[in-house]
Amino acid sequence: MNKADVVVGIQWGDEGKGKIVDHLAQKYDVVCRSQGGHNAGHTIWVDGVRYALHLIPSGVLNPKACNIIGNGVVVSPKSLIEEMAQFDNLQGRLFISDKAHLNLSYHAQIDQARERLKGKNAIGTTGKGIGPAYADKISRTGHRVCELLNPKKLCDSILDNFATMEPVVKALGIALPKEDELLKTLQSYKEALEPFIADTTQMVWNALEEGKSMLLEGAQGTLLDIDHGTYPYVTSSNTVSAGACTGLGLSPKDIGSVLGIIKAYTTRVGHGPFPTEESGEIGKKMADVGKEVGTTTGRRRRCGWFDAVAVRHAARLNGCDKFALMKLDVLDGYKSVKICYAYEVDGKEVDYVPTNLESAKPIYETLPGWKSVAGIRKYEDLPQEAKVYIKRIESLTKTKVGIISTSPDRKDTIIL
Repeated sequence: MNKADVVVGIQWGDEGKGKIVDHLAQKYDVVCRSQGGHNAGHTIWVDGVRYALHLIPSGVLNPKACNIIGNGVVVSPKSLIEEMAQFDNLQGRLFISDKAHLNLSYHAQIDQARERLKGKNAIGTTGKGIGPAYADKISRTGHRVCELLNPKKLCDSILDNFATMEPVVKALGIALPKEDELLKTLQSYKEALEPFIADTTQMVWNALEEGKSMLLEGAQGTLLDIDHGTYPYVTSSNTVSAGACTGLGLSPKDIGSVLGIIKAYTTRVGHGPFPTEESGEIGKKMADVGKEVGTTTGRRRRCGWFDAVAVRHAARLNGCDKFALMKLDVLDGYKSVKICYAYEVDGKEVDYVPTNLESAKPIYETLPGWKSVAGIRKYEDLPQEAKVYIKRIESLTKTKVGIISTSPDRKDTIIL
């Protein structure tokens, strides 16, 4: 029986998972998405054409690959239908778990209302309803994709739920859904999605037993994990490699290799601690050159130097076999580059990630910069300074770099 390989983000998301999954997906029979919702975005460049994916697995650009949205994903039917419209002939190539939970319009309304009420203490969510959808799932008041197959029953159930929390939703300034409009919307979702709804747990089991190759991709990054991230400035699901098991119905024994995706520098979106953040010209330059704008939100990302302490921590959490180092070209032209190798916490130097990351100050070492790596496709052609930088990342994180990306294009990738 085959094993499933995992691709996981190691920082605060936006590391470039889309390009790598797209690159790898050309070799896999099945590509699965295990968690998150349409708050995530994967940007993929192929022959100069940009594709932005939110719910559909990155394997969609491989015409031979089967793509599965697992039970751990919260699915916005509206967003998914809009995304599906970009592609032809998805039937038989895209499947949605009947056990995945629905993220409906009222979830986004609740999300946005709560953020407004928090004011300056807002977490900085995308406002896409992800948190409320997962909260409903955990409180056992959520609704699953399989319920779309009976729109009338689902409509009645949603209205019953709203009736029990009417004072709360009114206090948030949210209008109760009208029955006729809600039913019409749910019926349209059924018509569009019914051919794609399946028992994907059986599908992934059967695929592995049949010897098919399988790639699992998540959303966001390790430092946004609900349990292991910088809580409360996190997402609402388990973004680590273990989450791929629960999000698809696989056991730990089903997992093969784990590839961690890291960026040559560090970024994060929204609020929360970020020890190596550069708020001045350096951070602005990284954001401009790296086009650091969220695929989903359009929000500008905060940027800073590479944090080896956080990356080593995340590599251990995920059991990474190797890294894919992305966006090395964004650091082209710097006279020197920095790497955070330790933190100062309460006057002491530490080499681990404290639970209260806000108390950590970065301790840097400085390395020489390089002229340009843009578009290089062979390791031996990289500038010596870039090779030194890569080797230092490997040394500090205790993980080998197996893939290096030197531009957004699929072809500008070095495989070691």
